[in-house]
Amino acid sequence: MAERLLDDQIVEQVRDVFSSMKEDVVLVHFTTKRSDCMYCDETKQLLGEIAPLADKLRLEVYDIEDDAAKAQEFGVDKTPATIVAAYNNGEIKNYGIRYFGIPSGHEFSSLIQDILTVSERDSGLKPETREFLKSLTEPVHYQVFVTPTCPYCPRAVVLTHRMALESDMVTADMIEAMEFNELSNEYGVSGVPHTDINHHKGTVVGAVPEEHFVEETRRALGM
Repeated sequence: MAERLLDDQIVEQVRDVFSSMKEDVVLVHFTTKRSDCMYCDETKQLLGEIAPLADKLRLEVYDIEDDAAKAQEFGVDKTPATIVAAYNNGEIKNYGIRYFGIPSGHEFSSLIQDILTVSERDSGLKPETREFLKSLTEPVHYQVFVTPTCPYCPRAVVLTHRMALESDMVTADMIEAMEFNELSNEYGVSGVPHTDINHHKGTVVGAVPEEHFVEETRRALGM
């Protein structure tokens, strides 16, 4: 049996935080049996340790090859991948809140925060940001490149994930830069957090205020 990833103290802290969950949340996880997936086993184990800590949290695990249709449904093309979604009477509502790579180190806090935000069914964004997101006429895809040791990365990840919760036009990915090295090189990632907007249309480097992020998105979309 693999050694536990979460110690007793963290387990109790997470359980306590999860006690305030309002609505049901599902973690939809995609893994692979391929040996070249750096942290697939650990990510699956981590989620398996988190899921039992709340009655309102469930975990569904799929194989990206064996369950190719399901992977396509969620737009998953690499592993490990985790989607934080709402669960309503057996129906999954996918907001486009996605993690590619293990949510470890500082990104563990992003995952916990996302679970709480999705359980609230409220993004908590400023009114101006909500208005901007309502005005979107084309899809927005954020890719936030991070490393587990980056203390500023969760701010960028959580902000883009809140924007995805607020708008069906937005998909937001956390991408662990070292696990997806080729992708990091493709997007010219030299420091984190590095957020790509719509595949090279715009870039935000660093954790910036909400309004600055909206402004950069406007610029990327030519609005």
